[in-house]
Amino acid sequence: MNVTKIPESRREAWKRLDSDTFDLFVIGGGITGAGIALDAASRGMKTALVEMQDFAAGTSSRSTKLVHGGLRYLKQFEIGLVAEVGRERAIVYGNGPHVTTPEMMVLPIHKGGTFGKLSTSIGLMVYDFLAAVKRGERRRMLGAQETLRREPLLRQDGLLGAGYYVEYRTDDARLTLEVMKRAAEEGAAALNYVAAERFLYEGGRIIGAAVRDALTGETTEVRAAVVINAAGPWVDRLREMDGSRQGKQLRLTKGIHLVFDGERFPLRQAIYFDTPDKRMIFAIPRAGKTYVGTTDTFYEGDPAAPAMTEEERGYLLAAVNDMFPEVKLGAADVESSWAGVRPLIYEEGKNPSEISRKDEVWQSPSGLVTIAGGKLTGYRKMAETVVDLAARKLRESGGRAFPACRTKMLPISGGDVGGPDAFPAFVDRQAAEAVRCGLTEEQGKRLAQTYGSNVSRLFAIAADAKHRAAAERHGLPLDLYAAAVYAVQEEMALKPVDVLIRRTGALLFRIDHVRQYGGQVVALMAELLGWSDATRRAYASELETELASAVTPRG
Repeated sequence: MNVTKIPESRREAWKRLDSDTFDLFVIGGGITGAGIALDAASRGMKTALVEMQDFAAGTSSRSTKLVHGGLRYLKQFEIGLVAEVGRERAIVYGNGPHVTTPEMMVLPIHKGGTFGKLSTSIGLMVYDFLAAVKRGERRRMLGAQETLRREPLLRQDGLLGAGYYVEYRTDDARLTLEVMKRAAEEGAAALNYVAAERFLYEGGRIIGAAVRDALTGETTEVRAAVVINAAGPWVDRLREMDGSRQGKQLRLTKGIHLVFDGERFPLRQAIYFDTPDKRMIFAIPRAGKTYVGTTDTFYEGDPAAPAMTEEERGYLLAAVNDMFPEVKLGAADVESSWAGVRPLIYEEGKNPSEISRKDEVWQSPSGLVTIAGGKLTGYRKMAETVVDLAARKLRESGGRAFPACRTKMLPISGGDVGGPDAFPAFVDRQAAEAVRCGLTEEQGKRLAQTYGSNVSRLFAIAADAKHRAAAERHGLPLDLYAAAVYAVQEEMALKPVDVLIRRTGALLFRIDHVRQYGGQVVALMAELLGWSDATRRAYASELETELASAVTPRG
């Protein structure tokens, strides 16, 4: 990659990798690694993290985008897991209400379906208790007419009623980014597009790793007292590099999601429904779109490039048309899609949907600490477990003692909005402020909901005369221009796909916007980062490939 204007924050982070010795070195920049980096840095540990792709480019930007309360685990009698993720969900929401929001969910009950009225009522009541659901969000049981009033598109034949309960919707990629940014604010050195190529040892003990920067081609050796393998789907590859891939191993499963325009699939209400083959699928309205997912199949391909297949698309379309028979969706109605892999701890004889989502922590003979499995919702608690272990290792090796975890009440980046109850008023104030910066009230509201207390940074860009002239010169709407500049300057976005997929979510939920303005974003980033013509063409081509794969199945 030919870059002449490396962002200052990235340059400084690389210098620290090259010169410092760290308490903790984390490999993996998804939500698990980000959570570990934040927990460690907030306790005062000298912390570094590298991610070989972009932050959140793997599983952490390809989920169903829900901070689950764990209802499905109740069905599998994983009582402790339901209780834990329920508690953690409330913490995630409290620390970042701009990236997490309550979403009331309808669980329809049909004659002959997976759920009965009594079992659903009891199950949701237990769920509310275990997950410590707030009084105003606790489950209710709905009759058939009330269920159809809330969602008229549901299949009426055999409808007995529904359970009505709370889930929490999130932007998984932005949640990961905000956690990572807060880790950096607490002192962590975090870099994307930097790969660990081999481990360093001293007397058989792991003491760091040799890393390569894909941006510049530079290499260095990162040294740390404790090395954490939080590489998600690549966990076993790192264990193999350490010579410790034995015992329990990962099994990857793949899930896809389809996005439809809200006018074509005008869903009013989020729905969690069972399929004819007894699986469970979500259909969720979001920002004028409706998305549906997910499939769950074993996956043997490249974890970095999972893609929707025609068979998977057909499966979801059939499931949607069965539950919502009036919409009659076809392949041509799929506006966008995404595919992701889940790294699960393999259990012999179980199908993908039955494998536990519990996390586990392993230590190899060399001292490499590996965290595998787990759920987005439980990222903070997983991090606490790992960093507690690291703190013990540091203390036992003669290092200083570190304080207990403090992330329960620590807002993530953008989360300083006065808490969830104050967030709506915060958004309203920022919408009014946006108008004074040359944005529309609607643009200001959307930016405030996305960036939380960091929205003032985007407003400052929008209000700056030079930036406004640049937005006009590049033919970009001012809100998208501000988001792109902010992403490059303060969120380490290095490619157009970083901005248009993980920083803004536009390719998933505003794909026409990307088709219209993608070229202009490429031109802007080329100017900001000093790309050569060859680099600019390569990244423009990469964006076109992502646009095509969002609608065209493979295989």
